[in-house]
Amino acid sequence: MKIGDKVRFLSEVGGGKVAGFQGKNIVLVEDEDGFQMPMLINEVVVVGEESYETTRMVEQKAKARMAADDDEEPEIEPADRPITFKPKPEERKGGDKLSAFLAFVPMDVKELSQTRFESYLVNDSNYYLRYVLMTAEGTAWKLRAEGEIEPNCKEFIEEFGREDLNDLEHLCVQLVAYKREKHFLLKSPVNAQVRVDTVKFYKLHAFRENDFFEQPALIYTLIENDVQKVKL
Repeated sequence: MKIGDKVRFLSEVGGGKVAGFQGKNIVLVEDEDGFQMPMLINEVVVVGEESYETTRMVEQKAKARMAADDDEEPEIEPADRPITFKPKPEERKGGDKLSAFLAFVPMDVKELSQTRFESYLVNDSNYYLRYVLMTAEGTAWKLRAEGEIEPNCKEFIEEFGREDLNDLEHLCVQLVAYKREKHFLLKSPVNAQVRVDTVKFYKLHAFRENDFFEQPALIYTLIENDVQKVKL
């Protein structure tokens, strides 16, 4: 390699002609605009003198740069990032005594003869509740819903019509209470069997004002202030 030779870079796009040297390891490469760039001698190659190994090395470096560019994750604006923070449920005074209810709410109480209904489980305590709701079919049971209810919340179970009432006559709700990330008093598991009076779904006065819904509801107590209702 001598002054005046045309060279190109191995590790990046570009090249020029040799304008001079700085010591034994640095070559000054002058580009088309006359700007001189100091480069390591082993990072440039004289045009026309590339060997097979040199060409392959250039190709491999180019592929590596392209792969690195593809692996870079696109920048996401802070406002576009999903919200992962979830506030902890607030506890209330007196909520450490377990209370839970099964509620039936008419979707249109003014049209009781035609309306459909919604069922809910209400957790009126500072505990999380893991629940299983089952319906009786003869001497056997069928799972109808299962899940977890946060403290002082209600959980929608399902929407149903009068044609489904016969399936809801005999229900069983099992509950396990616990708290997260703190110590708590152990509560006995709840195993409450509910005999639903389906005739009440035809009577307006059976649906009453309550603390849990804005509209009147038919409510069955599963457990209240740690006193379990085994059968209703």
